[in-house]
Amino acid sequence: MVHERLQAQAIQAEEVPGSFDELGLGQNIVRVLADLGASTPFPIQAATVAPILEGRDVLARGRTGSGKTIAFGAPLVESILRSQAGSRREFGRSPKALILAPTRELALQIDRTIQPIARSVGLFTTQIYGGVPQGRQVGALKKGVDIIIGTPGRIEDLVQQGKLDLSEIRIAVLDEADHMCELGFLEPVQRILRHTSDGSQKLLFSATLDREVAALVDEFLVNPAVYEVAGEDQDTGTIDHRILVIDHRDKADILGSLVDRDGKTLVFARTRAYAEMLSEQFDDAGIPALALHGDLNQAKRTRNLEKLTSGRVRVLVATDVAARGIHVDDIDLVVQADPPDEYKTYLHRSGRTGRAGRSGTVVTLITRQRRRRMTEMLDRAEIEAPFDEVRPGDDLIEELSGRQVDPTV
Repeated sequence: MVHERLQAQAIQAEEVPGSFDELGLGQNIVRVLADLGASTPFPIQAATVAPILEGRDVLARGRTGSGKTIAFGAPLVESILRSQAGSRREFGRSPKALILAPTRELALQIDRTIQPIARSVGLFTTQIYGGVPQGRQVGALKKGVDIIIGTPGRIEDLVQQGKLDLSEIRIAVLDEADHMCELGFLEPVQRILRHTSDGSQKLLFSATLDREVAALVDEFLVNPAVYEVAGEDQDTGTIDHRILVIDHRDKADILGSLVDRDGKTLVFARTRAYAEMLSEQFDDAGIPALALHGDLNQAKRTRNLEKLTSGRVRVLVATDVAARGIHVDDIDLVVQADPPDEYKTYLHRSGRTGRAGRSGTVVTLITRQRRRRMTEMLDRAEIEAPFDEVRPGDDLIEELSGRQVDPTV
């Protein structure tokens, strides 16, 4: 769905300013960004930092991994700092900025990026999400924080309990708005945003602009600056898409060969049981692997994800719901052991690689009977991908896994 009122301004990579200084960020923030590895702005950062600092509402469409957190986080911190210039920060003060994310894992990921930026100028963040006791979160709010980062369910719960005051929120961010709507958070998000101060600035980041996201745009964004970052689309970006047509009996062997590699690999499975089975199969073959799915408690999910991030395991086998929290920049291969049922799921899965300007490969396994359906899905996703019929041991499998193929063999 294309929103009738909104015309996106494409930002080309060559238009990106050479530094964050030129975009209007203060020296402390620029220094922390450099420490985080962001010495020069990505396209989406170059597009959005200036209008955010000007106080404009912003709608930005860009794939996950395009640098969105810094794109909204750095100017958000700068804006709050400017608004508080010369005033004392009181104990028990109400938050001035709100960042909503669809999952606990993404909220934590956002906080890991924004917290050092905020701390560099004396501002404080806290995370508010479900699945854990609320005592520590309420305690942080009582002391006073400047930026809250969390999921809609727990945030609305604390608002209803009278333990979270959103009336002084000046900037509200919706990250991965399309995923939030897919998870059924449209109405909670609407209710939360209605609690923020009149005229508060709204920043909405989304990979797709469908009907429910458009409803948020219509109600809450006033004359937004709209950007669709050139080069972020999967088909023109840094991701190589390949479809492998296989016989079902060869599936286990081909999967084992694809993940037997040095880099980090994310495998998508349709069911929790299949995710567990594959992770055990890989582990038994001497390939360190773990599963990530909804049957695991939050602590186990966080621990398994951290083991992939740190490199203690090389392969994570995930279901779609669990994978929404995977934001690891150096995953360079995504394998879809089970093809997705819709194009938005394909886009979400493939967005787990090719992050932060890196290159990546997405390999999807299908049987011959699925070929027509896969072609239709790729057309809807506007992705071009070759279809190759393969058998175990074929050179293409070795190439996709990153192993060298000996031409003399």
